[in-house]
Amino acid sequence: MYRVAIIGRPNVGKSTLFNRLIRKRKAIVGDMPGITRDRLFEVASWDGKRFEVIDTGGLVPDDKEIIPEMILQQAEIAMEEADLILFVVDVRSGVHHLDESLNALLRSQGKDYLLIVNKVDVPQVELETAPFYAFGVETLYPVSAEHNLGISFLKEKILGGIPESDEIGGVEETGGRNEIRVTIVGRPNVGKSSLLNRFLGQERVIVTDLPGTTRDPVDSLLRLDGQSYRLIDTAGIRRKGKTTEEMEKLCVVMARKNLERADVVLLLIDATEGATKLDATIGGYAHEAGKSIIIVVNKWDLIARDTHTAIRLEKDFRLLMKFLEYAPMIFVSAKTGQRVTKILELVQDAYKARLMRFPTAELNKFLALEAKPKLPTGRKTGFPVKYMAQVKVAPPTFVCFTRTSRKLHFSTQRFLVNRLREKYGFFATPVRLLQRASRKKS
Repeated sequence: MYRVAIIGRPNVGKSTLFNRLIRKRKAIVGDMPGITRDRLFEVASWDGKRFEVIDTGGLVPDDKEIIPEMILQQAEIAMEEADLILFVVDVRSGVHHLDESLNALLRSQGKDYLLIVNKVDVPQVELETAPFYAFGVETLYPVSAEHNLGISFLKEKILGGIPESDEIGGVEETGGRNEIRVTIVGRPNVGKSSLLNRFLGQERVIVTDLPGTTRDPVDSLLRLDGQSYRLIDTAGIRRKGKTTEEMEKLCVVMARKNLERADVVLLLIDATEGATKLDATIGGYAHEAGKSIIIVVNKWDLIARDTHTAIRLEKDFRLLMKFLEYAPMIFVSAKTGQRVTKILELVQDAYKARLMRFPTAELNKFLALEAKPKLPTGRKTGFPVKYMAQVKVAPPTFVCFTRTSRKLHFSTQRFLVNRLREKYGFFATPVRLLQRASRKKS
């Protein structure tokens, strides 16, 4: 697919332009420089053609601090892979020495690029774009990404370079639902980005020992053994009292929002720290969203263990998170790759389970043969459910038609869910029960 990479120094509006081109808010946007760190990918569709847009972190050449240096590495990879580069500058700042350095870098690589002069919000400001002709380009593209000015002209230029093979309908859409969406969540610094890189076999996202390195949710497409997975890395979720900066709060909001996109959630916990209340809270977010959940205990290579270590850790976690008793637990090392490929096998099983559907006749047979005979003794009333019907999948949701309008006791609901799991499995997947009172005959 035709690739368009957006580069520039910090805070010139790259992420705003990225969101404008893909026509959705995916990259986090703010006035603080350095918000975007990892490469962000998204497929844009315009006028019957499609292309992949890559957002990059703000480039600071020769900066040797660890995160800026890794941002530069990520951006250089994007430039190498791109068919076209959008070099973004800020008209309000004028020609900056970092712009000159980046322009020299681009010209030395011999890559095609368009010089995008951003933040041209009013016609009078367009005169201030003239100094950028000193960069040796024949055409400038004055735009205001925030206000959607000049974007149509830029769009025509981009579309003019896209080959006919990338017309929509000519190839399979990568955003189709033949893919399994997997969101990776957890506390900061538990190894989410390391796990993503291990899945992909490349340094797709920045990994450091500093908590909070990932900010934007990062999508990656993985094809393995005929199955497509959309892997979504998210920012670490902190306790509410610990998210003091507005940017951190926005990152947490975006992470929780990306839970809604998932079919399967990988809840990462740190083997060296054990399960925490915050792990339980994050698991609760995924459970409430109705997602299939796999608990991934990472950094298994870093702890001293015996034959009972995994059993003890799982027992501690289950006590803390009784509501996730259906979620399987796997012990891995993203660093060494230990058991990482096994995770995708569990993901496939969970995805199949959340799409299982059963006819009403089968469920009524289940009630008669599997549920009523196993109802705990000592009840004063008869079995409260007359019949059941499945009303949706993802997650599997059932309506219980009851003899009374009185709410089913939680123990009865738990009994029915347990019997459904015993009969049909629903691996790693929550089961929802709704109640509806049967209409009385008049």
